[in-house]
Amino acid sequence: MEAVVLAGGEGTRLRPLTLTTPKPVMPLAGRPFLTFMLDWLARHGVDDALLALGYKSEAVHEVLGDERHGMRLRYLVEDEPLGTAGPLRLAAGEGLLADSGPILVVNGDCLTDFDVGAQIRQHQATGARCTIALTAVEDTASYGVVPTKENGQVEAFLEKQPGPAPTNRINAGTYVLDRTVVDDLIPAGRAVSIEREVFPELVGDALYGFKFDGYWMDIGTPERYMEATFDLLTGRVESELPQRDETDSLIYDGCITGGARIGPLSVVGRHCSVGFGSLVERAVLHDDVRVGRDASVVEAIIAQGARVEDEARIEPGAIIGAGATVAASTVVEAGARIQPGERVE
Repeated sequence: MEAVVLAGGEGTRLRPLTLTTPKPVMPLAGRPFLTFMLDWLARHGVDDALLALGYKSEAVHEVLGDERHGMRLRYLVEDEPLGTAGPLRLAAGEGLLADSGPILVVNGDCLTDFDVGAQIRQHQATGARCTIALTAVEDTASYGVVPTKENGQVEAFLEKQPGPAPTNRINAGTYVLDRTVVDDLIPAGRAVSIEREVFPELVGDALYGFKFDGYWMDIGTPERYMEATFDLLTGRVESELPQRDETDSLIYDGCITGGARIGPLSVVGRHCSVGFGSLVERAVLHDDVRVGRDASVVEAIIAQGARVEDEARIEPGAIIGAGATVAASTVVEAGARIQPGERVE
């Protein structure tokens, strides 16, 4: 069984992290993010994944390689951004999709553990042309809202519209669709939005919703990235992470943390050091980060190779870019963004 993973975006909302590391392989709880999605797909029988990439595609290929736990990984590189549907037409044109049978398509920025096998079975049982996974959220403003009939048929696809929503069920970014949808409804040679062009055209033409109540999170913002991290650490979402400590924190290999206070709900990447008397609380340190003595990092993200010198303080919501340095006794205020390589006095 094959899947197409749409992972070509630049991750602009996660900058400065994505200025140096593409979002598909940005560390999440110490692992390249897309590995969580690939493991989830493998648990449901997918053994062939086509990754549709654009931004920094070489770096993604370098990290993930051509195989993961028996799953073949193939790559489709967009020379120009093709939106959320254009990559499917490009893949078809290059002979990378099966000629028949359902196609499983997933957005590459979601962390989830729902039963996608049940979605495929529903798709086949209803004779649908396309079946959209639908999850319930409290605030629908940032998502496509999808009201359905009692039999699951989609009544409308309302992409990010203001005003009261007719349902709290939103598009969860996982689709099962027939090859005819790609051939008939996705034009070649330009960017195409599956949400704004393809789905509205399919309303009334065997477009169904699949409702699920499992875990789902779009990690496209720093706030949701942190929330997903905490959910992984506490086991709220299924994963293959190593055992956490008594504070639900992960400290990876080669770290020096003697005399420091780590946790709760923190990730310290490989080969980091945290000095005596320092505090890392509800925070994420990527690999090779150095934190000096008597410093504090609270509810913040420190990217690879950054330095936080003695007695510096990183406040909640701050992000320190890769290779940046925060000078001794400096306060990085809440929500600040420090660019890669920058030195903050």
